[in-house]
Amino acid sequence: MNGKNYLKILGLPQIFGTQRTKEILNVNPTVLPIREEAKEIRVFVYDYDADEIAQFESDKVQDCFDYKFSKKLSWINIDGLRKADVEAVAQHFEIHSLLVEDILSVNQRAKMDEVEGRMLCVLNMLYFNDTKKTVETEQISIVLGENFVISFQEDASRDVFNPLRLRLNMPKSQIRARPADYLCYAMIDLIVDNYFLVMEKLGEQIESLEEELIRKSNNRSLIRINQLRKELIVLKRNIAPVRDMLNVIIRSESDLLEDKTTKYFNDVYDHISQAFDLSENYRDIMMSMQDLYINNVNLKLNEVMKVMAIVTCLLAPATVIGGIFGMNFDIIPYAHHEWGFYFAVGMMLLIPIWMLYQFRKRGWF
Repeated sequence: MNGKNYLKILGLPQIFGTQRTKEILNVNPTVLPIREEAKEIRVFVYDYDADEIAQFESDKVQDCFDYKFSKKLSWINIDGLRKADVEAVAQHFEIHSLLVEDILSVNQRAKMDEVEGRMLCVLNMLYFNDTKKTVETEQISIVLGENFVISFQEDASRDVFNPLRLRLNMPKSQIRARPADYLCYAMIDLIVDNYFLVMEKLGEQIESLEEELIRKSNNRSLIRINQLRKELIVLKRNIAPVRDMLNVIIRSESDLLEDKTTKYFNDVYDHISQAFDLSENYRDIMMSMQDLYINNVNLKLNEVMKVMAIVTCLLAPATVIGGIFGMNFDIIPYAHHEWGFYFAVGMMLLIPIWMLYQFRKRGWF
């Protein structure tokens, strides 16, 4: 019977095994990853300026090609990745093959690249799975051009851009009066803000675990500590590169980025730095909680050993007295006396009672 079947019988969560560890650590840049092709894709286009906005939806990437020549600003969001579709979009919008390789990559580290007038930002959106109590990631690639922004998402069922869509549909909103680099900033800002929602969920899990450790820790507490430490690894692995990516954007002298937009990226940089510091605090708390668990285990062991030592000490007089009176000598006092037995039993009781009094007086228990 394998380990998973044992876990099912014991009723312990699967996270106690190594599967989650393999998922987290299975990153090897020297091996070309195999991306599963999306079964279907959805293309959403928001073509807008300060006065009006037009929305378009399709299941073919070719239907968005005309927006390359739009006089307005276009946000093209493609949900679901297929190699042929991504290459077709890249060829039409003049996106370099090196950037296409990053878009189609798996477990790509967050970064910013600019090649031949197109800037690519690759980072992960984070979600917290309330059922599995795990942090899930979804890679998103944002391509910035002169008058368009193209975003590629892996999962068509969820994202964090609903507030952005609502702002785009608001007449005379600030985002509709801004250029394409501001739209890119707004998307990255929403992704980073969602990191705090995930961290808040993890914070609730850590707080609950801390209360459990203080009140009554057990083997399940160790399992939860192990689980949360793995999720914090996922969190930190995604936050730290985003901070580096934003630093590169702020220092960039790209023609696609206006100087007045830099202050907005600086604001996102402050947020991601705060998120990084908070993740470090979570890590420190988890280390303290692990130490607390070990201390609790040692304390329980000490309590058991103390009780056993006291019991051994209390039985020692009876053992000694019984051993003396059990020897085969006729000269033992009171050995043949009619009150000898009661005398021995009395000593066996009185001496432990006196020892208990002395232990209590000295505060040993």
